[in-house]
Amino acid sequence: MLKLESMEKYKGSTLKLVLVSGDEEITAFISTETAAKYSLCTSMELENEKWKEIERSDLLRKARERALYLLDYRDYSYAEMVKKLKQSYDEDICYEVADSLAEKGIINDLRYAEALARQQCEVKLYGSYRARQFLWQKGIPKSVIDRVIEQYEDDAAERAAQLARRRYMHLYDPNDRELTQKLINALVRHGYSYFQANEAVKMLEDE
Repeated sequence: MLKLESMEKYKGSTLKLVLVSGDEEITAFISTETAAKYSLCTSMELENEKWKEIERSDLLRKARERALYLLDYRDYSYAEMVKKLKQSYDEDICYEVADSLAEKGIINDLRYAEALARQQCEVKLYGSYRARQFLWQKGIPKSVIDRVIEQYEDDAAERAAQLARRRYMHLYDPNDRELTQKLINALVRHGYSYFQANEAVKMLEDE
């Protein structure tokens, strides 16, 4: 059994609590929000399990606030958010917060993946292989990656040709096969298949 000996304002919306268990004093810090939620007051007696519940509730609140703060600056995938929160909180807290945000649609892997795929394929003109790798590194599940990248497969050669016009025309000479091979290799490094890169070169030749 714990007795709440004192409760005073610490910093901002944080309270400093002193709890007594026999001869032992425990100092803890929780938010005014959590204190109000559990109607905490001086001289109140708490079962140990009840105090653990209060501490966990406050950690959940802090972790959720941290997650929302991060999301103010950019989107995160579910896996990214869990990984980020793990730097400060226990795994179960991280997953519970991420689950809650995902249920509310605040974290949405499909929406995030669509935005990343658009950036990689339409703006940067990368091929699907490189785009897939980028999305995978962002913690997007393979099933979601497959779904969002599929729409960029049909026009891959056109985008490769566009990339060549933008950055690699100095490597294009229809009369210099060695130079043209360097162009193909450059397109492959940007995530296109050899077939797509060759198709792009044929488009340049047709022009």
